[in-house]
Amino acid sequence: MATSQPQAPPPGPLPQDEEKAAHHHTNASSSSDLGIQSTPIPAPVVCPPHTTPRRLTTKIDFHLVPFVIILYLMAFLDRVNIANARAFGLESDLGLSGTQFNTALTIFFVPYILFEIPSNILLKKISPRIWLSGCCIGFGFITMMQGLVQNYAGILATRFLLGLFECGMFPGCFYLLGMWYRREEAQKRFSLFFSSTSLAGAFGGLLASGLGSMDYMRGYRGWRWIFLIEGAATVVIGVIFLFTFPGFVEEAKWLRDDERDYIRARLHADQGHSAAERSITLKDVGKVMSDYKVWLGGFMYFGIIVPAYSYAYFSPTIVQSYGYDKIQTQLHSVPPWAVAFVFAMIIATASDWLKHRFLFTVLPICISISGFAILLNVNDNLPVQYAALVLICMGMYSAMPIQVCWFNMNLGGHHRRAVGSAWQIGFGNIGGIIATYSFVGGDFRKGYIICVSFICLSALSCIVYAVAIMAENQKKAKQTLDDGMTEQEKAELGDLNPEFKYML
Repeated sequence: MATSQPQAPPPGPLPQDEEKAAHHHTNASSSSDLGIQSTPIPAPVVCPPHTTPRRLTTKIDFHLVPFVIILYLMAFLDRVNIANARAFGLESDLGLSGTQFNTALTIFFVPYILFEIPSNILLKKISPRIWLSGCCIGFGFITMMQGLVQNYAGILATRFLLGLFECGMFPGCFYLLGMWYRREEAQKRFSLFFSSTSLAGAFGGLLASGLGSMDYMRGYRGWRWIFLIEGAATVVIGVIFLFTFPGFVEEAKWLRDDERDYIRARLHADQGHSAAERSITLKDVGKVMSDYKVWLGGFMYFGIIVPAYSYAYFSPTIVQSYGYDKIQTQLHSVPPWAVAFVFAMIIATASDWLKHRFLFTVLPICISISGFAILLNVNDNLPVQYAALVLICMGMYSAMPIQVCWFNMNLGGHHRRAVGSAWQIGFGNIGGIIATYSFVGGDFRKGYIICVSFICLSALSCIVYAVAIMAENQKKAKQTLDDGMTEQEKAELGDLNPEFKYML
C-alpha cells in the first residue's frame, strides 16, 4: 500500500488492542451486524518496540485533545455570552426593541454557513496551527469589540465578524481529530471536545455572575465587562496557540519517524489511504456533494442545532422567567450544563466500547424530547420544569457529538472528510438562524414546539442514514474486493472504496 509500514520487531505476539487492526477479515459477510469492519490490509500493523499502542494513543491525546478543547470552549463562550449579557441590560443600553436582539443572533450564522467549506480547504493548505490559532485571535478580538458597541448597528457588525472568524474552528477541529484516531476510539475524543460546549455553558454562567457584579466599574456596565474580559482571554490563548497548536500526523515533530509511520499505517488499516499529499479541488467538492449520504449527515445536524442553540441562547431567559434575579439566573444555568457534560462522556464511552453509533444518537434525542414534553404540559411546578431543562440539555449535547463523529468517521480520505465535515456543520448551522427566532416575545410554548419538531427531524435523518449505510455495506459485500484498482484509485474514492465498511 502507499502508506509506509514500520519494520516489524522480532516475531512475537502483537499488542492486544492492535490485534483487530492486524487481522481484519477480508470476507465482508463475516463482519458484524454493526457494519464496522475496517479496510483489509495484507500485513500486520506493528507498534514500534519502544512503546505500546496505549502509550502512543495517550501521547496523541496529550498533544492534541487539550488544545482543541480549550479552543472550542473559548469559541463557544464568546458565541453565547451574549445571552448572559442580555440578562445584565444589553438590550436596554443599546436601545434594542422588537426582534432586534434576535436579528443580532441571526447575523452570526450568515458567514458561519457560507465559509465552512472554504475554511476547511484553507486549513488543509495552510496548516491547523496557523489557521485555527489565527481564527482564535480574530474572534477573541471581535468579542472584545462587542463590549464597546454603542448601538444596534455596532452589535450587528461585530456579530457578523464573530461568525466569520469562528466559522472555521468547529469543523476544522473535528476534521483534525478525525485524521488522528481510528473509528473505534474516536467517539470519546469527539465527545470530550464537543462537551466543551457544556463546560463553556457552565463556566459562562459562573463567570457572568462574577463579571456582572462589576456593573459600572470604571464606567462600564456589567455586560460590557463580560465581553471585554472573556474576549481578552481568548486573544491571549490564540497567541500562545500560534506556537503550540498541533497539526496533522504528517506535520507532528513530537513523534519519532517510526511512531508516525505506525500511526499512519493503523489509520490506513481502519479508514484506507488518506490522500493527504494532494490538494482539495472544486471537483472534489462536487463529487462529495453528489453523495446523498452527505446530505443526510447535514440534515441530522440541522435538526438538532435548532433546539441546541435555542437552549444555549434562551435558557437564561427561561430560567429568569421562573422568578430568579440576575445573579441567581446565571447560577441556575450551570447545573444543566454540568449534567450534560457527564452524561455525554458516559454515552461516548459506551458508544466506543460497543463500536456503535446509531442507538447512541437516538437514545439521547428521546431524552430531550421527554424534557420538551414536560415543559409543554407542566406550567406550575418549578422543580419539574427545571428538571425538564436538565433533560433537554443532557440529551441534545450528548447526541450532537455522536452524530458528528459518526458522520465524519464514515468519510474516507482527507478530501472527502474536509468537505463533508464542513458541509455538515455549515448546513446544520442554518438551524441556528431558525433557533434565534424560536423564542420571540417570550412565547415559550411556541419555541418548545419548534424545538420538538426539528429534533424529530434529526432523529428521522439518523434513521434514514443508518438504513443507507447498511444498504451500502451490503452492496459492497457483494462486490469483489480484488477489482484491479490501484492504491491511488482507492484513495480517490475514499469511503466509496469497495473495501471501506461504514460503521453503524
